[in-house]
Amino acid sequence: MSARDLFHDIVKTALQQEGWRITHDPYALSTDDFDLAIDLGAEKVIAAERGEIQIAVEIKSFLGPSKISEFYGALGQFITYRTALKKQDPQRILYLAAPENIYGKFFIKPFVQELIQENTLYLVTYDTNKEKLIRWLPTPSTVNTSKNS
Repeated sequence: MSARDLFHDIVKTALQQEGWRITHDPYALSTDDFDLAIDLGAEKVIAAERGEIQIAVEIKSFLGPSKISEFYGALGQFITYRTALKKQDPQRILYLAAPENIYGKFFIKPFVQELIQENTLYLVTYDTNKEKLIRWLPTPSTVNTSKNS
């Protein structure tokens, strides 16, 4: 099993343990002549009055030697997927999944935080050892999908 598959399975299992139902694995996007695929699609009923929340999750491992180079690619991919998702399924919220230990070393840096804010990058972090989700930034139940752009 490759590291990519391992992280994919960790996040998928962690989502399911939190009550998310995996609806797409992968979540195919089609726009113009481009065929794109986000790693996972999931949904969860949060509360009766809120109804169903739908998300898509692009999973990254950040195992390479240059975290900033990987972040460039991940951010560009996130923006591309979010734009395509907005056309195909505007109620679905896109998250980038990253390991918690990378969040603590890299994503908290002021310049990276500025990029996250500037580009409205939604994050979910996961613990590879405990195989669970650690934090949602922001939590899916607080995202206004009409502003998810």
